[in-house]
Parts: sequence; C-alpha cells; structure tokens
Amino acid sequence: MCDKCSENLHQSVAPSRRSMMLFAASALGVAAFGGPALAKEAKAPPKPQNVLSPDAALKRLMDGNSRYVSGVSRRHDFAHEREALVGGQNPYAAVLSCADSRIAPEYAFDSGRGDLFVCRVAGNFAGDETVASMEYTVAVLGTPLILVLGHDNCGAVDATIKSLKDDKPLPGHIPSLVSAIAPAVKTAAQQSGNALDNAIRQNVIDNVAKLKSAAPILNAAVEQGKLKVVGGIYRLSTGTVELLAQG
Repeated sequence: MCDKCSENLHQSVAPSRRSMMLFAASALGVAAFGGPALAKEAKAPPKPQNVLSPDAALKRLMDGNSRYVSGVSRRHDFAHEREALVGGQNPYAAVLSCADSRIAPEYAFDSGRGDLFVCRVAGNFAGDETVASMEYTVAVLGTPLILVLGHDNCGAVDATIKSLKDDKPLPGHIPSLVSAIAPAVKTAAQQSGNALDNAIRQNVIDNVAKLKSAAPILNAAVEQGKLKVVGGIYRLSTGTVELLAQG
C-alpha cells in the first residue's frame, strides 16, 4: 500500500474510528495505514472531477455507457492522466464485473484511467477478496458508487445451472464458482421464464444485497448516504447496460 493511498484515509468514507482501525488491522494490515503517513496533510485528489455524490456518479457512469452505445466515445488524454495519477487515485465508481472477455467496463462506460475501480471474476460474485477490495475503494479512496454488472448469456451462470441439474461436479477449481453462484440459481429456479436470464438477474441482485450489507465498512457508508450499490445487466448485442430496479 503506498503512502499516497494512506494519506487519502482522512478523506475516506468510514463508519467510525473504531471500524476503520478494525478494517486496517484485519483486511490490509496495520502497517499499511500506520506510521507517519497518517499524520501528513491530506492531498487534493488527482482527478477533482471524480469527487461526486453517489447519484452524480451513477449519472456519469450511465452517460458514458450511452456514448459507448452510440459510438461517440471520447478521446482520452492518457498521457496526461498517467502523470496526474502517479501519486494517487480517486475513482468515481467501482464495478464488480464478470471476467468474460466480451465485457470491458472501462470501454462500456467510456472512462479514463483512474475513473473506475474494477474487480472481475467469472460470474461477477462478491467473494471475501472482492468485498475487501470494495471496502478499500470506499473507505480509503472515497468511491461513492458500486455497480454489480452481470451480462446476458453468462457462461459461469449457465455452467452452474447445468452442474446442479446434472449433479455433476466440474473439474479443477471451477466448483468454487458453482458454489458461489448456486444460491442465485436455486432461487431463480422458482421463477417463471427463461432459467438462464432469471439466474443472471438473481445473481446480480444477490450480490448487490451482499455488498450493501457488508459490515462494518460498506453498510455504514450506505446508511450514511455516502455510498450507493446498484446492479445492472450488460447486453452483448448492443453494449447497453440496463440498470435493475433499486430496492
């Protein structure tokens, strides 16, 4: 963990001093946040335009997707952004996306470097490491928005459906994916309509709920109105991201 990340802690979204200490000790290690760096004066964010409210961050994200779908993505000054971001980062949104090669959040939301904090795993589910990563981006980097992004025809969800139906374990470490996605598949099995589409949607809904309720960091930020967690489905044929109704 770099000193610049630690300096941003004073600007972070944290539920309490006690919770932040717990987070530092258990998730990232006391050494990462301790020492003289915490005493230094907080620095201005490298991308001031990324300091947004949760609602403004969601609007910016979806405006970027509209440009992407329309084929009018902006030309980003990557050279200048690299220089600005050497000393730190302040992404305006975090995305939990499937690892599918056809899904590229940075492109889909027409974003520049340092704009999105992206975690990707087949089946876009929030395991312990992903929850910890999202805690980091919210508590340390001050990110106001998390989007759980599923997509149609998801192979991980489809494989889970088939594995459960056939009662046949998959090879290697793939069963760990099945275990994570299985609850959504079982819930969706009780719904009418297309089994795969329902399971993909339910998987997004379940992981939005998991991140919203993750204590002590994320749930406190949500309760304070400093964080919004939403879900969406990426349509492969158009590139459109359809937001799911927020409960």
